Amino acid sequence: MSEKATKCTCPWQILVLVSQHLDPKSIAKASCVCKTWYISMSSDHIWQNICSNTFTSLANLKLTNPNVPYCKLYGIGSTSSKRRIQKPPKPIIALNNVLFSVDITNRNKHIASVIKHGCDLLMDDEDSIFRFDIDVHVNSLMEIRALDSLRVTWNIVLEDFGGVLSMMDCKGRGSFLLGLEGWFSEELPPPGCCSSVMPSGLVADVRLGLRERCGKVLIEKVSVGVLSVISWRYVRVDDALRYLQHFLSPHAHRC
Repeated sequence: MSEKATKCTCPWQILVLVSQHLDPKSIAKASCVCKTWYISMSSDHIWQNICSNTFTSLANLKLTNPNVPYCKLYGIGSTSSKRRIQKPPKPIIALNNVLFSVDITNRNKHIASVIKHGCDLLMDDEDSIFRFDIDVHVNSLMEIRALDSLRVTWNIVLEDFGGVLSMMDCKGRGSFLLGLEGWFSEELPPPGCCSSVMPSGLVADVRLGLRERCGKVLIEKVSVGVLSVISWRYVRVDDALRYLQHFLSPHAHRC
């Protein structure tokens, strides 16, 4: 008997019956066997319940366009779900690639300057938040009433001075609790081409550790961080670095 005569094509009805015992991933793999299997395994009869049970709202699109197959609707839903849970890539800059520079003045009078290399900032682990306490080694006392005219400037600079981002330039807009802290905040610009129409959802946060002495105020510590206005929590270090690289690195992806 010839080789051609021994070949047998599996009826599509059998394939449909077998598919009822397979998961969506296995059905998709089976559709790659040959053209006949592809046609059989792409049948709406197979994918209707799968799509309706998993992505109900997408399955309802069949009502507006009967020609779109359920397997395609399931495919775009599955791809979208994977993208939502997919971890973002590691940032292309690291904390030890940047310098933190904070300047505090009062009516053009210099009060304190703090410059800290990112590698000198303490982190508990890779999931640490982007908030750092920096000691201020100055003994400049200020009148309490002078707090209303403080100006706080915070810049983040690439260590090779290839880029800088002005995180904050606040003047007289702080909230103060004597003996505790002074708080300054400023909304950050969004990265990319949507900067004029969409907010970034991030806020630069600077807190001054204050101590009252003889009716005057001494700044002992500066805390800097980036807050999410959605959760009002400090963002993780990697998330902050992914934001910073749009402004600091020429190799960052821009839209």
